[in-house]
Amino acid sequence: MRKTLYIIGLSVAVFSCTSQRNAKKRQYIPKTPSVQPKTTAKTTDEKPKPKVSTEHGVDFFTTNIADATKNDNTASYGSIVSAKPVGYKVVKDYFPAIAQNFRQRYLILHYTALPDDKSITVLTQQAVSAHYLVNNTGDNEIYQLVDENKRAYHAGISAWRTDKNLNDTSIGIEIVNTGYITDASGKRVFAPFDEAQIKKVAALVKDIATRYQIPATNILAHSDIAPTRKQDPGPLFPWKRLYDEYQIGMWYDDAAKQNYYDLAVSTDFPSKYNDSTFIFNVQTQLQKFGYALDLSGKWDDATKKTIEAFQYHFRPQNYDGIMDPETYAILQALVLKYPLK
Repeated sequence: MRKTLYIIGLSVAVFSCTSQRNAKKRQYIPKTPSVQPKTTAKTTDEKPKPKVSTEHGVDFFTTNIADATKNDNTASYGSIVSAKPVGYKVVKDYFPAIAQNFRQRYLILHYTALPDDKSITVLTQQAVSAHYLVNNTGDNEIYQLVDENKRAYHAGISAWRTDKNLNDTSIGIEIVNTGYITDASGKRVFAPFDEAQIKKVAALVKDIATRYQIPATNILAHSDIAPTRKQDPGPLFPWKRLYDEYQIGMWYDDAAKQNYYDLAVSTDFPSKYNDSTFIFNVQTQLQKFGYALDLSGKWDDATKKTIEAFQYHFRPQNYDGIMDPETYAILQALVLKYPLK
């Protein structure tokens, strides 16, 4: 009996030792991780950026390194405005990003309807302003009233094509001019502009439009962007001259206008004038060109005032607010030349 128990005990002991040895063999020993060398990101062969220049503690960057074909521009006209968070340092090690452009996208022209001294007072001391004021004193001065980087209060409720509230994206130029008086028949009679003023305006607009890459379609009259309530700068402002002599703003091609005019007079224009379909088409063309106008299919007050504003700019010989064949031909020629993109 004892011998039997001894054999069993010995067997258990041998089995136990064998199991422990096998367990030790199976024990996981973690490997020491090998340290991999850091890989640096591949860099493209970028040209070195011009450095930010500093004068008297103020930073400037006046170079365009962006793709002009994409309408991008990194040039800064004035000092760079930067945050100054308490306890932290804002650095310009990676300045500037190339994907940027100017906020200044429109140029809006006005007249003041006031003489020089009162124009200055109103535009500097009241709740209306413009970036520039072109005086009528015969000198070579142009008054700057608002920083180009800030909003001036000149456009009011306004719209052009797909944009609204144009104070946000425009530079306003006021021209000293007394505006208009109303004659006995109720027609507006506008005051002419001085020759020296026109040259000042042309030089000023050319400079601003060139610097901010403002397209011809965005150089406008106040009456263009607010046709139901504004008339300035009126029909005596020489838009065609600015287009011909300075390549400023929009104008139609004579050949296209003549083709549309011939077509209009050959299709019995007067007979369809009061047809709602024709009126709707006219309103659509005005809207397509840029004016904010509801498509009512009626010769309502808003439509007549919009036609009048259009005539101030593009057919100033007659601004009666009636869509005659010549006005209609000019409108179609402009829509063809300056399509809404």
